Amino acid sequence: MKRFLLFPTLFCLSAVLISGCASTEQTNSESDQTESTKSASSEQEQTKENAEEENVEQQEAEEKQAEKQEEQQEPQYKVSEVSSIVPIDDANAQVALLTFDDAPDKHALDIAESLKEADAPAIFFVNGHFLTTDEEKETLKKIHDMGFAIGNHTYSHANLNDLTEEEAKEEIIKVNEQVEEIIGEKPEFFRAPFGENTDYSRQLAEDEGMTVMNWTYGYDWESQYQDSDALADIMVNTELLGNGANLLMHDREWTAQAVPNIVTGLRDKGYELVDPETIERPS
Repeated sequence: MKRFLLFPTLFCLSAVLISGCASTEQTNSESDQTESTKSASSEQEQTKENAEEENVEQQEAEEKQAEKQEEQQEPQYKVSEVSSIVPIDDANAQVALLTFDDAPDKHALDIAESLKEADAPAIFFVNGHFLTTDEEKETLKKIHDMGFAIGNHTYSHANLNDLTEEEAKEEIIKVNEQVEEIIGEKPEFFRAPFGENTDYSRQLAEDEGMTVMNWTYGYDWESQYQDSDALADIMVNTELLGNGANLLMHDREWTAQAVPNIVTGLRDKGYELVDPETIERPS
């Protein structure tokens, strides 16, 4: 009799164990499903947040562009035939424009940060061969995002007089395309290497919506001024400084070190630093 009772008991225990395992598997399955749901929900929330951030950034960019266009409708200055900055109507005549060529090589970001700290506007004229790596592209974007104007200084810094029209076109247009891809807009100004424009390059630049300019004076490529103190002194005290002076500097270490003193020195002499956005563009 006891032997017969043993089998039902074992059967019941097996059923209980099987039921327990099934229950555990179901619980685990439900837990996995819950985690999967949470993960999917988290991903959806992150995607939504990213989309919202992109929308905000796009809206800010559009607002900034609209403000820029509004400012451009009423320019306060124009560039003369000798590249000085000439006031329109009753704009302040005692002004100077800061420009930096051959960017962004090694020191452009340092220069931009010093200018930003001093609330001093400027134009950075870029070469396309300095815009080939991710780091260089990011540097240009940072400079632009700080509010500085970007100019086209050709791709390889070749003398345009030595090129065919097709070669000159490639030198100029390629940089416009590079800059637009990086910052979302084309350069606003054009400066030919060595100041050597041709009739073709000048017309092409204007057709591309860029204001063409050379400069009034510059010294930082001369050996005796490859020192920050000497450079700051000559840039502020040269007899060539006058109303509307267009100051040429470069992406160089000694120039970067001299920038704060140049800005202070010009202002101490009563010069206002021209905001490039107030300069007239080609119609």
